[in-house]
Amino acid sequence: MYDLNQNKPLYIQLYDAIKHDIVTHQLEKGTKLSSVRKMAVQYAISKNSVSLAYQQLYSEGYIESVPKSGYFVADIVHELTPTARSSPMQETPSEPSIRYDFFPARLSPDTFPLKLWQRLFIKAMKTPLDFGAYTNRQGEEGLRSEIARYLMHSRGVLCDASQIILCAGSSDAMRQIATLFQTHFHEIAVEHPGYPAAGTIFKQYGYAIAPIEVNASGLNIDALEQTTAKMVYITPSHQYPTGVSMPITHRMRLLHWAKREGGVIIEDDYDSELRYQNRPIPALQGLENGANVIYMGTFSKALSPALRVSYIVLPHRYLEAYTTMCQMSHQRCGVALSTQKTLELFMAEGHWERHLRKIRTLNRKKHDLMRNKLKSMLGDQIEIISEGGGLAIIMRPTVAIDLHRLRENALKKGMKLYCASDLYGETWEAIRMGFGGLREEEISDAIELLNTIWIETLAR
Repeated sequence: MYDLNQNKPLYIQLYDAIKHDIVTHQLEKGTKLSSVRKMAVQYAISKNSVSLAYQQLYSEGYIESVPKSGYFVADIVHELTPTARSSPMQETPSEPSIRYDFFPARLSPDTFPLKLWQRLFIKAMKTPLDFGAYTNRQGEEGLRSEIARYLMHSRGVLCDASQIILCAGSSDAMRQIATLFQTHFHEIAVEHPGYPAAGTIFKQYGYAIAPIEVNASGLNIDALEQTTAKMVYITPSHQYPTGVSMPITHRMRLLHWAKREGGVIIEDDYDSELRYQNRPIPALQGLENGANVIYMGTFSKALSPALRVSYIVLPHRYLEAYTTMCQMSHQRCGVALSTQKTLELFMAEGHWERHLRKIRTLNRKKHDLMRNKLKSMLGDQIEIISEGGGLAIIMRPTVAIDLHRLRENALKKGMKLYCASDLYGETWEAIRMGFGGLREEEISDAIELLNTIWIETLAR
């Protein structure tokens, strides 16, 4: 682990060793690291050296700190590729260049209104801003007011600015919710298949996870009622990843369950703006008084994932507890003040609504083009199981084809495919065909190439 003869300090040597194990996947995401004391005893070094190494890993995003639980390997590091080390005499096989990447949660770079954003950023920086103080722990009131107005108008969410909490992405939002209810609930029900990060994050905070099957009406409420869980995480308007929408009868039944059990519903409305075949379904939160529903939303799917801006609508009765939690943990809003003020202007001047109309039209064209091309090229060899919203079409083969080999053959020809088994193992399989990151003119050629690869894979 370390060498006293090296010029590097011991904490840097420890940092390098742990970082190497993370990047090379020897330490998988979610793995808990040994406590500072145990690590110090194990390698006969000071606790201060271990603390410094952990702090450096944490500051660079390789590990995450979970209150009262310790340090865990972060999710983001598994997007990294270790740097190859080879001598001048060795030849390293080059990775094929990717022409068509079907990543299911990506926007095309040219969809972001960069010039407008730059102009608004300069305008925001000319307003009086206090960079010498900490920002409001819930986020700037101006942006929270704009989000509240938008949600009431477009999603039927019953809220005001005091209930909005700005977060640095959906994972940050879930961590805050998990922390807030850590002493009240010990189990959470999650959809299966569902958004994997939800179960992972709540598990890190000590919650027991109760997976609930998804049927044609969304979450199986009969199965939910058989558990002891009093908290449930759902994506009712456009279930991830099956795409089903929860009908009104089931929504009312779920609300009655929460009221009867004294429970909490976490409604993740992650891609509500991107509906192509009908109008967005009103939020579950607005059907009653919203007392038992925590609403989550994000700007990642329709504006930019790089901005890392999401939000929570917290019921009034939990706001005091949230303030106490923030005071005890010294928690502050993780969204940069400059980003908040620019986004506030973006919404206040009507650009957000215009951008949504533009992005819906653009992605509807991509969606329809991909769906029609898949049907014309692959026909009855596939079943489309999720369409009509979001940034991807989910399809499942109806013929016996080796998806592992299909993906390998595709990669050799510059195409990257994504299988559901990457997230759910063998319990749920499909191919996730993202169209958001492709240009419209690329989609036809990409599906034609996929068809060729499909035929070649079946023939072997």
